[in-house]
Amino acid sequence: MFEPVFFNTISRCKKRHLLSDLSAGIIVAVVALPLAIAFAIASGIPPEMGLVTAVVIGFFVSFLGGSRVQIGGPSGALIVVIYGIMQQFGLEGVLLASAMAGAMLLIMGLLRMGTIIQFMPHPIVVGFTSGIALMIFSAQIQDLLGIPGTGLPPDPVGKWVYYARHLENINYLAGGMGLLTIVITVFWPRIYRKIPGSLIAIIVVTGLTTLFDLDLATIGSRFGQFSASFRLAGFSEINIELLRQLFVPAFTMAMLIAIESLLSAIVADGATGYRHRPNTELMAQGIANILSPLLGGMAGSGALAKTMTNIRNGGKTPLAGMFHAVILLLFMLFLGKLAMMIPLAALAGILVVVAYNMSEWRSFRSILKNSKSESTILLTTFLLTIFVGLNFALPFGIIMALILFVRRVMETTDIEVLRHEVEDERTHISDDLETLEIPREVEVFQIKGPFFFGIANKFEEAEQEIREIPKVRIIRMRRVPFIDTTGLKNLRSFYERSKRHNTRIILSGVSPKAREALMKEGLYFEIGTENICENIECALTRAKEML
Repeated sequence: MFEPVFFNTISRCKKRHLLSDLSAGIIVAVVALPLAIAFAIASGIPPEMGLVTAVVIGFFVSFLGGSRVQIGGPSGALIVVIYGIMQQFGLEGVLLASAMAGAMLLIMGLLRMGTIIQFMPHPIVVGFTSGIALMIFSAQIQDLLGIPGTGLPPDPVGKWVYYARHLENINYLAGGMGLLTIVITVFWPRIYRKIPGSLIAIIVVTGLTTLFDLDLATIGSRFGQFSASFRLAGFSEINIELLRQLFVPAFTMAMLIAIESLLSAIVADGATGYRHRPNTELMAQGIANILSPLLGGMAGSGALAKTMTNIRNGGKTPLAGMFHAVILLLFMLFLGKLAMMIPLAALAGILVVVAYNMSEWRSFRSILKNSKSESTILLTTFLLTIFVGLNFALPFGIIMALILFVRRVMETTDIEVLRHEVEDERTHISDDLETLEIPREVEVFQIKGPFFFGIANKFEEAEQEIREIPKVRIIRMRRVPFIDTTGLKNLRSFYERSKRHNTRIILSGVSPKAREALMKEGLYFEIGTENICENIECALTRAKEML
């Protein structure tokens, strides 16, 4: 259900909240400004597109989103994907893939997948996030050290080989300014936390470059005139083949946006005490990512760093994110040309800090100390991201997550055959172990856990343990929360085999969801309503009647 938080909070918004949101919005805009430009340049697209993205995504994620304090905009996690699309399909491919990702997010929200996506296993998230961080870091060394040339390989290993071969071409002035940017960005918060270190670093390095007329590459020298305006996208060559080729990159972007946005919202919930609406958040991200490319921007997502900045500076309602977008819009329209003077070494320095913060090296190290399975998943996702590409690593990671989930559910599911006595239904509310005697020629199949495709072999193994065919079989299902299509198929096959051997079937303790599935399959009425009992005591009584 689509329920934007803005419409619930605006009616209760007080004047003091309005002023607090305005103050937070200004500070968040100051934080977002250099990052929007840096992310655009790192993605291989014009810098103004980063600002357009920050304005459009930032406004509509707050206006329509499911979180009170989520701040949307360009995302470091998307840099690698967008850069790859730009190199292969050009700017129109980036716009089209961004819109496709938005449509996918909207569908995910409508299908209520928000609650599922936010529980992506931590090793997989850390694996591809760390891989992305390493790729971003590797891509910034050229501008950070002022190494000239245009033949930079796309893969991280190739990049480092290229850097090693061109060490003699390092511009030490650019390297010094890049290092100064990193130092200021990292250590400025120890002096004054209200103003972000990245902005101070940009001002200082740009000021020094302009004042002393330093020979450094700038946004203006690399990209030319800054176009401070929205541009309606014109998709000239959309065809089925192009959509097919862009589907995987677009899906990768959609999943990254969903994961990053929902994880950010979860952390924000912990800091504020409010609960976000995941499916509304996904739909808002979808709408925002459809509108952004149509107005000349790229894909974006909720950003944890900016969201936490919003919270720390007093942001209470979605108005803070909307104010931040309006302030960025004013800068883009009236002060955008100032951005042309920013040295590329300074932007590279900021992205090096962003890559470090994204790397999650502490979590990486911690997971490696855990179980072998989680370490394997982490390293596999990490290495696939670096050497094969995120378009493959993310879907592979999702498949691994599903396999891991199925395996863990299988470990919690057990099937046993009982012939002499069975635990009474009342045992769970009594300290004394009470059992009921099973009559001769009666067997009880006790299933504990979901009855789904992952335990089909367990059911068959339990059936093979049977030495003598009984006259009555009771299938105890009180601990079966649900049954899927494969489970129904196995149950039907078991029922039909029992019928051939003149064995009667009784079901005991069927949950409402399992009962509904049995009715849809038709098995409920074939077994007979009189043979579907509320508890094991009732089922044993029915078995005695049959005997």
